[in-house]
Amino acid sequence: MNEKVSERGRALRGKPYSLEEFRAKYALDQHDAEDLFQRFGPSSVELDLLMAAKRRKPLFQVIVADISL
Repeated sequence: MNEKVSERGRALRGKPYSLEEFRAKYALDQHDAEDLFQRFGPSSVELDLLMAAKRRKPLFQVIVADISL
């Protein structure tokens, strides 16, 4: 099995976010974004699940930008 592993030894699921992408997608302040990013890693799947559990939705502009026409 050839899966990517983060610096913390966890398997990366989905495309990894940069800290800035994550912060912008969920309109987080820098401190909160850094805290969550360090605790849960850059995995987009993990962070999106976390934010869904917190009932935080991504900004509409980000959703629209992700849709390819």
